Formats: sequence, C-alpha cells, structure tokens
Amino acid sequence: MKHLQFVLVLAIAINVWECGDAKFGERGEISPRRRRCYDGSLPKRLKKRERKVLLDGSSSSSSGEVCHRLYPRVSCCPTKRAAYQILHRRDARIFSTNNTECGRLLEEIKCARCSPNAQVLFHSLDMDKTPHREPDLPRLCQDFCREFYYTCRGHISELFQADVDEFCQYYGRRDSSLCFPDFQRKQPGQDSNYLGDEKIEDISRKHKHNCYCAQEVLSGLRQPVAVVHCGDGSQRLFVLEREGIVRILNHDLELMKEPFLDIHKLVQSGLKGGDERGLLSLAFHPNYKKNGKLYVSYTTNQERWAIGPHDHILRVVEYTVSRKNPNQVDTRTVRVLIEVAELHRKHLGGQLLFSPDGLLHIILGDGMITLDDMEEMDGLSDFTGSVLRVDVDTDCCTSPYSIPRKNPYFNSTNQPPEIFAHGLHDPGRCAVDRLQTDNGSLLILCTDASGKNTSSGRILEITKGKDYENEPSIYDLQSSGGSPPVGGFIYRGCQSRRLYGSYVFGDKNGNLRILQKATLSTSASGEQWQEKSLCLGSAGSCGSMLVGHILGFGEDELGEVYILASSKSLVQSHSGKLYKLVDPKRPHTPKECQRQVEPPELLMTACSRHCKNGHCTPTGKCCCSPGWEGPFCRVAKCEPACRNGGVCMEPNKCLCKSGYSGAQCEKSERGMPNDQEKDGILDHIIDMTSYLLDLTSYIV
Repeated sequence: MKHLQFVLVLAIAINVWECGDAKFGERGEISPRRRRCYDGSLPKRLKKRERKVLLDGSSSSSSGEVCHRLYPRVSCCPTKRAAYQILHRRDARIFSTNNTECGRLLEEIKCARCSPNAQVLFHSLDMDKTPHREPDLPRLCQDFCREFYYTCRGHISELFQADVDEFCQYYGRRDSSLCFPDFQRKQPGQDSNYLGDEKIEDISRKHKHNCYCAQEVLSGLRQPVAVVHCGDGSQRLFVLEREGIVRILNHDLELMKEPFLDIHKLVQSGLKGGDERGLLSLAFHPNYKKNGKLYVSYTTNQERWAIGPHDHILRVVEYTVSRKNPNQVDTRTVRVLIEVAELHRKHLGGQLLFSPDGLLHIILGDGMITLDDMEEMDGLSDFTGSVLRVDVDTDCCTSPYSIPRKNPYFNSTNQPPEIFAHGLHDPGRCAVDRLQTDNGSLLILCTDASGKNTSSGRILEITKGKDYENEPSIYDLQSSGGSPPVGGFIYRGCQSRRLYGSYVFGDKNGNLRILQKATLSTSASGEQWQEKSLCLGSAGSCGSMLVGHILGFGEDELGEVYILASSKSLVQSHSGKLYKLVDPKRPHTPKECQRQVEPPELLMTACSRHCKNGHCTPTGKCCCSPGWEGPFCRVAKCEPACRNGGVCMEPNKCLCKSGYSGAQCEKSERGMPNDQEKDGILDHIIDMTSYLLDLTSYIV
C-alpha cells in the first residue's frame, strides 16, 4: 500500500512539473531548471559502454572527446554513429576553417547540442517570430563569445558582419540565463551542469590572457596620421596631424601647448574621404640628439610648381631643430631633398624611415599614374611606385644626399640610382625591424594594395632590387574581407613578452592582426609567416576600448606600439584618439622595462653655434650661403674685391676709407678733408669694427 501511495505522489508531481513547463512555454520562455535536449526530449545518463561508443564511434573522434569532457555523465548526444552526425550537418557553411585556434573553439561549440540544457542554449525570442529558423550558434557566455569573435573573425568572415559588441549582444548571455560553455564536471551540491557566478569569473580570468588592452592616451586629435619618437632619450612622442602640424607628448604623455612644427600654410591637404594629400611623414635622423636633423614629407602646390599638368607635388625636406628651444623646429633651416609631381590624390605613399644602417628610405605610391600621364609630365614622376634609398650623411654642399654604392641601380642608365625597389601601388606604412639578424640583413615590411584598381591588400617584405609588380606577398588580405590594410610595427618592446617579434598591423575597419615567423616545420612546407587575430579586451576589463577606424600606428623609444583611430574621416573633426597597446597580464611599466628620462638638450655642436651664414650638414660641415666663405662662413665675399683699403662687410658691399667711394671703393673724393689725423682715426675704426665682428661671432 505504501508503494502504491509513493507512485501516485510521484505521478502527480511529474504532472505538475509538466504543466509548469507548458505555462512557461506560453510566454515564450523555458525554465532554466528543467533540462531539455534541443528536440524537447529529456537528456540521458550515459553508461560506460555508451560513452565509449560516443568517443570511438562518432564521425569525429576529436569532437567526441571534447563533448565527453564537457558532459561526462548526462548528455543529449545520441550514441549511434549515424545519429551523431547531426552535429556536423551545418559544418560545410559555418564550421569550417584551417586555423587551429579557431577550429578548437568550433569543436567545442558543436557540442552545445549535447548539453543537457540544449533547448535553453538555442532558444531565443527570435525563434518565437521565426519558429522554423534554426539558430547557427548557441547562447554564448560573454568571455567565450569575445574570444570566439576575435579568434575566428578573420577565418569565417560571413559569420561576423557586425562588431564584437553587436555580435555578442545577439549571441551572448542575457540576464542570468544559461550560456555556453557549461562547466566540464558536475560540482558538489549543484543540480545543474552549469557553472555558478564564481566559476564564470574563473572562465573570465582564463580567457582574459588571450586579449590585449587598448589604453586610451590622448583624444581630440585632428586627423592624426602617424606617431614617432626622436630617439634622444627624452621619451617624447610626436603626433602628426594631416593639415601640417606636429604636436609633442612629453614622457608623462601630456600634450604640450606649442606645436613642434607648424607648416599648415605650405601643406595642401584634402578634405574628402580618399584624398591622401597633407602632411605625410616625419623621420628623425639616427644622430638627432647631436645634429638636430629631421625629415618631413608633405604635399604642396606652390612656387615654381604652381602651373603645370600636375595636381600637386610631393616634397621631402630637411629641417633642423631650433638652437634656442628643443621643442620647436627652426623653419628657416629648410632644405629640399626631393620633389615628385603627381596627377592624382590617391596612392601617394610618402613615408620616410631610417634603417639601422643610417640610410633614409622614401616610400612612394604609383599615384594612379599611367604611361600616358608620365609622357605628359615629361618624366617628372620616375620615382612613382618605388622605394628610394639615399644617404643624407654627406659633406657635399651642392646636394642634400648621395647615392649609396650598394643601390641596385647605382650604375644604371635606365633607372634612377635612388631606387631601392619598385612595383608598389598604394603603400600604406612600412616598418623596419630595429633588431638586425645575424647576417646583418634588414627586415622591412610594408602594406600595399594588390593592384592599381583594387582595395584588397597585401603585406610585402621589401628586398633590394625586387619588382613587386610580380613578386608574391608574404600575406594576402583578400581572404579576410578585402579591407585596406594599415601597416604597423614589428614589436620589440619589453612590456609584452608574448607579443615580442610579432608584426602588429590592422585594417581600416578597426580589426587588429599579427604576423609571426612560422616554426621550422611550417617553413619546410613553404610558409614563412603565420597570421593570427589580435584580441582586444572590453572597456570593462581594460578601462578603455578601441573605437572607430584605424588611421595608423606608432612606436615609442622603448618599442611599445601605439594605435591611432578616429570615428570620422573629415580633417575638421577632432575625433582622433591615441591608444597604447598593453598586455593586461603584466604591469603597464614593469621594472625591467623602465628607462631613465633624459631631458631634451639644446643643440650645442660647433657647426650649429658658429655657422651663421650657411647651413650645417648632418655630419657637421658648415656649407656657406652665396656671398660667404671661410671657416663657419664668417667672411663676406665681394666680387670684384674692395680697393684702396676698403673692407668687405656684407656680400658685395664694401666699407670704404675716407676719401673713397663706389661699390669697390674705386672712386677718390678730392674735395673731402684729407689730413693725416683723420685718415688714421678712420683706419683705426675700420680695423676695430672688423675685429669686433669676428670676436662677437665666436662668442655667440
């Protein structure tokens, strides 16, 4: 009788439970406490023999192992081999990739249908509106969702059409709902196979190490294009704004009020999207601390170029820092290195960089110029689509640079000797590895367009004498959506050990990636570089979040990488921001990475102090301006020379003795007083004046 009462009570309880489920179903919700498989059936406790079949008899042994690890006891997975293949019926469209890390996550996601709560994981409010639509993915936990997004977005592009926040808002965990991945083993005292909140925090910490943080440093920038350092130990950063202004961030990352360089009146910049004109690049001489030399490229349309078939010219000039203020450039010291006429406002290039061997590289785009254009411009664009290499450390006063003898076309009669490599289309940014290899060779990586009329990108390893019209790239961005690439840097910083040696770059859409040298086993198969997505943490875990389009990258003296981004493309907007890429697993400034800050010093070379009537070469030679000669250009030249004891005080201007006049003191004035005493006084005054001028110049 007692057994019969127990059976009746159990039947009533089951009936009440089922009615409760039905009631929840009317509201379009499912009780998270009630375990249900995707088809509504109850999950089963697998026996030892059934688990063995799940592992060995599945269509994928690796999937079976993963699913058994996630759900060791209760599972919704059928044990028959043919039935188990239901997990793979959507693989051809979505769950297919050659990337190992992404493939690992996809294998785990396939097991969501084995979950004892699969119906909750795949249920959404959208299913009430479109009940016949089968969801692609289960409801994902937030940390797992972000890791999945950043790991797989470059390999399954059709699944990731939104940004990470929108993607994880759609597929992510809502409120206190259950989410995937559930915990891997049953916890004592829990009825569910899902982790509690404290275990979810464990998963967050576990996944956080895969992501980096974009730490916001500065906002309110006006269309920034580059960030560089001068290498003098001051740890200053120089931010280039396209309209022609360079600003300084001191070692505390505080913006200085006065600009370092302001040439906006010379620079011709574009206002519309796709117009690349403006201030293009800045490179400091490797010996900048002593000679104060810097090199700037920009577009302009002035002076003798004002009339012609071209739209503008791309000019590369040399400046010297002010002798009185180390935070300002003396714009009077300008010297023009190269001028290139261009017809169009795209594919300009214009980046400048020094390699560790001290040679200046000038990277130019093809300017979208055709052969007919070149004939019309009478050969003024022979440098287009090329990497030029010149030596600015020259003592020659008549030319601002010399040609390195190892340039591939040094003795050529068909190609300009400045060309180092050619065949580029739309080079974005190039980076040279500051760490030279054992054999002394240089590694220069450049982003470029795949062709003249395409937005798809490629990454090139620049080598002497190569024609990149036909050379293969080390990485092709066509497989990642075709977004224009933005070149970065080869990370040689100290803060992140796991990023060391990786080439960090991105694309215009705000996606970050890294290239790493492949292992020996991979290199044997013909591949030299491996591409991976670079995961950025959320604002909640990092304090700030990268927003907008990537405009460029930068590097400081310690090798740390910075990112420039903007939410708008117009020059007038002040939406540009500067971010620093940091590793959240390590301190932002580890003790072993700290360097003593050296205050910027005044320029105190002998040439800079004494060469008043000429310009100093980077090697310290004083080159005289017309009309001056002698050591440090202190002696004025008068041609023809002054006569009758006259003194040349300024170029072609003589100071005559009493009784003489004319340009060369050649005329005798007979009517003037001519006694011996006055002549002696005048001679003495002239001699003392000459002596005082020389003495004053050396004291200054």
